[in-house]
Amino acid sequence: MASGTQPTVGELPVTDVHDPGPQPAPVPLPAERVIASAGDLLRALSAPLRIAIVLQLRDGPRCVHELVDSLDATQPLVSQHLKVLKSSGVVSAHRQGREMRYELLDEHLLSIVEAAVDHAGEGSVR
Repeated sequence: MASGTQPTVGELPVTDVHDPGPQPAPVPLPAERVIASAGDLLRALSAPLRIAIVLQLRDGPRCVHELVDSLDATQPLVSQHLKVLKSSGVVSAHRQGREMRYELLDEHLLSIVEAAVDHAGEGSVR
């Protein structure tokens, strides 16, 4: 290409899409440990069955057998996912007689799950 000529694609000139103007200031970020913790939380919520468990717990505590029945999943599978949710601080467990009852620890987590489900239901996620 000769010096001083504009690059082209076919017949159209190629223009630089980068604005040479002032760059925006970096967005301040939370502490690295906070970002890492948020990542751990999102990983804990990443499995479809764990999302379904959180949705089942939105109306209050449930026993494992109630979750098994409502989710049409095996007890070992539900228990495995509850263990992940418990270790991540999403749910707590307490014994009631012979059974364990699980409940959400924080309404913020429910809001995250509901927003993700609503977003996916709008067809925005492919």
